[in-house]
Amino acid sequence: MPIFAKHGDIVDQLDNVNIYFNDPKIKSNEAMVTPCGYRVGVKYQCVEFVKRYYFEHYNHKMPNIWGNARDFYNSKLKDGAFNKERGLLQYKNGSSTRPEKGDLLVYKNGKYGHVAIVSKVSDNSITIMHQNAGRYRPTRMKHSLKYKDGVWTVEKDALLGWLRVKS
Repeated sequence: MPIFAKHGDIVDQLDNVNIYFNDPKIKSNEAMVTPCGYRVGVKYQCVEFVKRYYFEHYNHKMPNIWGNARDFYNSKLKDGAFNKERGLLQYKNGSSTRPEKGDLLVYKNGKYGHVAIVSKVSDNSITIMHQNAGRYRPTRMKHSLKYKDGVWTVEKDALLGWLRVKS
């Protein structure tokens, strides 16, 4: 199903945080910066949405403002450890900790990776919302969630894990 949005149009929302359409034909390096000067990323990219979501919804500024989507996950950390670069707890895909609404998912696909936010969790699936998914992909997608032998796994090959605000 084609999207008939223009570059920069609001195409969805999560918790009153806008999701914008990023036209792949328009190449831009324009940074999005909050009124207080916090750099959330390149306009309409996936990283910009998750950083803006965490800033607007949780008032959370990530200590390291740089990096591609795949850089959000630190594979050297143990499951449940604190990721200092992002100021968030980190869980691997295959954790004893179940994903929750608001978690930031990190995917390793492609050169830069991808990030999304969990918008809904049920016993056997999660729904994610993301920006810069492509012209023909929806802003909302569902992944299967499995629990076996004390371990939660999101059935998505490219998923590294999830990050969460420390409560």
